[in-house]
Amino acid sequence: MTKLKVAIAGCGRISVSYADAFKKLADEIEVVYAVDKVPEKAREFAAQFGCSYGTDIAEIYGKGVDVVHLCLPHDLHAPMAIDAMEHGINVLTEKPMALTLQDADRMIETSERTGMKLGCIFQTRYNETVQDLKKRYEAGEFGIVRSARSYLSWYRPDSYYDASDWKGTWEHEGGGTLIDQAIHSMDRVRYILGSDIDWVEGSIHNHMHPTRAVEDSAEAAVRFKNGCIYNLYSCNYYGFDSPINIEFCGEKGRFGLIQDVGYTWFGKEYTEYREVNRQESVGKDYWGTTHVMQLADFYKSVRDGLPVAVDGLEGRKTLELVKAIYLSSLSGGKRITFPFEDHKITREEVLAHWGK
Repeated sequence: MTKLKVAIAGCGRISVSYADAFKKLADEIEVVYAVDKVPEKAREFAAQFGCSYGTDIAEIYGKGVDVVHLCLPHDLHAPMAIDAMEHGINVLTEKPMALTLQDADRMIETSERTGMKLGCIFQTRYNETVQDLKKRYEAGEFGIVRSARSYLSWYRPDSYYDASDWKGTWEHEGGGTLIDQAIHSMDRVRYILGSDIDWVEGSIHNHMHPTRAVEDSAEAAVRFKNGCIYNLYSCNYYGFDSPINIEFCGEKGRFGLIQDVGYTWFGKEYTEYREVNRQESVGKDYWGTTHVMQLADFYKSVRDGLPVAVDGLEGRKTLELVKAIYLSSLSGGKRITFPFEDHKITREEVLAHWGK
């Protein structure tokens, strides 16, 4: 098997998960380039693989690179993905795929026009428990699901934001706890239900981070087209990173996840399901250990010309849910029906809405 030539753009915190995955997939890929605006970070990452490094993604063009992984500030995902695909490189970007639906659409159009693959990282879909519960739901084991919920209560002190020049900003990150932390649980709910969204009503707030203009808490009611009502809550001023709680209420029983532990509840019969093949986490525990599975899946789609499982459209749908909550809040809790017109949210717009 000919190895794919792989590059990474962005060698910050999340890059440890990629380094681990690259090493585990060494029979399939050759890491040929590492890019970061901080030369020391690029050099340190490249040293693990004996590859070239630089500070500009354009340096990988014309070098035979098959896939580039984008681990960058969120506002750079769209322009760099589009540029890379225009230069004949397949792109797998970290979440969110873009800051606006218009940018997401441009990414999808570029992928279709150039024939380059485009994928978005939502690695928690690949957890064994998620896959198992989705299959059992689709088989009708829980009956019709009329309601779902996801609760995230984590801790992000001011120092978390102070250590970054883009976190906690509307112009670069595109928001706070929703787009950065809760997006994975929101994606899992959407993925398991397998239904498009009808409408959203939501609100965002900043209670404990006065130096930041992004939200540190959010809540929303979401109606899916299959009739399920989804209640979500997220905050990042709790005392520690409490396990994420996701639950679905079906007519025959409940099922869900407490972090990565799945469970079912039929009347008095409660059963937990733990991942059999769970590997040791190399980064933050909440990142999980399934980056390697999504990367391997993407590489297979490139090699064999197969559809990408978590493609640009899937990335767009989860981004659409995030943006609907933001826009609903900024309109005073107005119901946002799908599809809707999006725009890039500004710091000034949010502060004016909050009266700050």
